[in-house]
Amino acid sequence: MTATTQTFIDLGYIAASILFILGIKMLGKQERARMGNLMSALGMLIAITAAMFECCLDFTWVITGLIIGSLIGLIAARTVKMTAMPQMVALLNGFGGIASLLVGWENYHSQPDSNLLVRVAVLLAVLIGGVAFSGSLVAYGKLAGKISGRPILFKLQALINILILAAILICSLYWLYEPRGIFSYLVFLFIIALSLSLGVFSVTPIGGADMPVVIALLNSYSGLAASAAGFILLNNVLIVAGSLVGASGLILTGIMCKAMNRSLGNVLFSGFAKQSGKAVSTSVQGEPKPISAEDAYYVLEAAASVIIVPGYGMAVAQAQHAVRELGEILENNGAEVRYAIHPVAGRMPGHMNVLLAEANVLYEQLAEMDDVNPIMDTVDVCIVIGANDVVNPAAREIESSPIYGMPVIDVDKAKTVIVLKRSMAAGFAGVDNPLFVKENTRMLFGDAKATVQQLVTEFKES
Repeated sequence: MTATTQTFIDLGYIAASILFILGIKMLGKQERARMGNLMSALGMLIAITAAMFECCLDFTWVITGLIIGSLIGLIAARTVKMTAMPQMVALLNGFGGIASLLVGWENYHSQPDSNLLVRVAVLLAVLIGGVAFSGSLVAYGKLAGKISGRPILFKLQALINILILAAILICSLYWLYEPRGIFSYLVFLFIIALSLSLGVFSVTPIGGADMPVVIALLNSYSGLAASAAGFILLNNVLIVAGSLVGASGLILTGIMCKAMNRSLGNVLFSGFAKQSGKAVSTSVQGEPKPISAEDAYYVLEAAASVIIVPGYGMAVAQAQHAVRELGEILENNGAEVRYAIHPVAGRMPGHMNVLLAEANVLYEQLAEMDDVNPIMDTVDVCIVIGANDVVNPAAREIESSPIYGMPVIDVDKAKTVIVLKRSMAAGFAGVDNPLFVKENTRMLFGDAKATVQQLVTEFKES
């Protein structure tokens, strides 16, 4: 390889790293998010191209893999529903983890006499990648409803996790000291098995309501594993990209924990309703007050200020476009309309923001929880669409509630609350919601999309 070629390769890596950083930065604003995504994708293409020239690989196989992977990604992007996006993100986190694990495994298999630094990188890629892969599969199962979203608990669970960690530590120290020989290879395979087991046992006790935190953390794991793989391959851009993902994932994890007023340790080792693993009753007393779409129209028609609070139920019903149409009608009727977004609403960070952006809701109309709570008592009508745990006043009022202390949107302080929901069932955290029986609350039962469309029809026919 000539010096000129190496210079162009290094410049390509630098350009890719800059595009990654700019892409992540642009993802912070809705109006620039798509461009940020494209910039990051371009950076990845440049990085792959540079790596091909640096390694002098057979371009046929690399290009074939690039085409196949791109087609799979394109099909997934076009066909996966927005309601399935959280589990899709979980799978992508898992794929990143298993890729790093395989890189570490291959390196040890082909170069068992690597120096200590490379062996440490191999070990980290295998351990973190294994946990990210198996943990992400469990998260996928919980989010997709293939396994229970409630904490899965059994006797001696904590002891088993401690024993797995102890075994990983002992086996890792032995393998780092003596990586050669068939016995050491078996120890290495045992470390892989332990890392995969740790991922499963770490995520199964965590309840579905904590999945936004888990997804952010697993995303960080996949990035850290990729960074370790970069040290194995001595590839600077992989180290940079993995570090960016790892750091941003940890920051997002902290934001999610802050949004729930809980520590990361509490999320990982306690979980909502961990004591029994069953739905927790908060002794809600009272009867709900149903309302028809026609009566709800009269309430909304007279409102001067309306706050709409979306939740996962809106995503399930694919009601975001109908909600945006209702918001526009209310604005044309003279009402001030805002959308209050809770940081952990949905099944992944930013889930509601993505849905509303898809429906072309103006970014300026989106409001954070801390912005709307101080003015909630001045709001004429608050419409809750498929949200549950993030608007549950038990978090403020009932100390025995598993979600007590979690910051919520104080919709119950509005003059009138209209809750769109299929039934009185508890939310993903399994906690009953006293909001449904408050004096100022009216329950509008039914499918969210059909119900909102009914309200739109009422306005259009008036």
